[in-house]
Amino acid sequence: MISYRHHVVSLVAVFLALAVGVVLGGGPLSDLGRDDRAAAASTAPAREAQRTADFGDQFAAASASTLYGGRLADHGVAVVTMPGADPDTTAALSAEVSAAGGKVVGTYTARAALTDPGQKALVDTLGSQLMTTLEDAVDADATTYERLGKLLALAATGDGADAETVRESLAGAELVDPSKGAKPADVVLVILGDHADPAILAGLTTGLAAKAKGVVVGGDTRSGVSGGDLVALRADPDADTVATVDGVDTALGQVTATLALIRSLTDPGGSFGASGSAGAVPLT
Repeated sequence: MISYRHHVVSLVAVFLALAVGVVLGGGPLSDLGRDDRAAAASTAPAREAQRTADFGDQFAAASASTLYGGRLADHGVAVVTMPGADPDTTAALSAEVSAAGGKVVGTYTARAALTDPGQKALVDTLGSQLMTTLEDAVDADATTYERLGKLLALAATGDGADAETVRESLAGAELVDPSKGAKPADVVLVILGDHADPAILAGLTTGLAAKAKGVVVGGDTRSGVSGGDLVALRADPDADTVATVDGVDTALGQVTATLALIRSLTDPGGSFGASGSAGAVPLT
C-alpha cells in the first residue's frame, strides 16, 4: 500500500522539477536574444512559474517533518564544506539535519589548497606521511585525492588517537579546518561551492565513501546541468557509492538532501534532485 509519506514525496518531486525550470529557464538570462514583445509575452508565465516554485519550497518546508519521521535520530552527521560553499545553504542544511532528529557533530571547512591542482604535491606528501604513520588506515595503492578522502573520512567518522592525528595534520597543512570538539559521525554531507576539478572532486568523495557509512554530495541547481560539478561526478563510474543531490540552494533541495542522508544509512549512492537519474526525491 502506498503510504502518505510516498504521496508527499511525489508532490515534492513535482515541485522540484518546476523549481529547476524557473532557475534555468525563467531567470533574467532567459530573455537574452528575444525581442521586447517576446520577452513581455514570457513575463506572465515566468511569474506564475516562480509562484509555483515558491509554493513548492513552502510545501517542502511544511512537509519536512512528515517526510523525515525522525529517522536521523541518534545519528551524527559530519558536514564538509568545499571552497566557496554558501554559508546560508550550509546553515539551512544543518537545520534540516536537526529537524530530522540528527545532529551535526563536526564541520570540516576545506581550504582552497585542497582543490587547487597546483597544490597536489602538498596533498600527496601529507597523505603519504599519514599513511606511513597510521599504517593500515589507508590503502597504499590509493590515488592522491582518494587517499586524502579516506583520511578525511577517518577524521570525520573515526574515534581515538588516529582520528585526532588526521584532524591536526589536515589543519596544520592548511588543507581542512575541523571544528573544535568534533565527534565521530555516521554519515557525511559534502556541500559544493566553487567549480572543482572533476578528478579531484571524484577522488575526494569516493575516498570518503570508501570509509564512511554514507556520503551525500549537495550542489546548487546549476551543478546538475551541463558543465556542472555534479554532472561530472555522476558520470564517474567509481563514484556510484556517493549520493548526489542538486538544488540544495532551495528549500526543496535541502529536504531532498536530508532524505538522501537518511537513505544513505542503509543504501548508499543514488542521484537525486531535478537532474537526478534515480528520481527527484529518494523514496525512503
